[in-house]
Amino acid sequence: MTDGVKKFLYVNRKAPYGTIYALESLEVVLIGAAFDLDVSLAFLDDGVFQLVKSQDTKEIGVKNFSPTFRALGDYEVTKLYVEKESLAERGLTAEDLQEITYEDEDDDYAEKPSLIFVSRAEMADVMGDQDVVLSF
Repeated sequence: MTDGVKKFLYVNRKAPYGTIYALESLEVVLIGAAFDLDVSLAFLDDGVFQLVKSQDTKEIGVKNFSPTFRALGDYEVTKLYVEKESLAERGLTAEDLQEITYEDEDDDYAEKPSLIFVSRAEMADVMGDQDVVLSF
């Protein structure tokens, strides 16, 4: 724990559309961040599809919520862990994902990447370092 603030990790394992899980996760993350919780996200399995750039949802008749990820830095949500193996297993690379950044106020508001690419073993360590892990 840092400064008595519990660390919350929201694990995203589902594709962005077809179920409510991905959107619900994003809404819960925003609520937690609004209450100044130490919030981070993890994307594994089909959850990596949530970060793919240029999503077009017109054909399926639902709102594309993926641009909301780019606003997370404004809520001080700056750690989005992406499992490398999940990307590779789905034929994706880092270049297929949208650019998500935040402004680091401790570094003269330098723009820094929010996406942190980790191996499966490193993801296990990230999860083990949390106080609360919620899976969607």
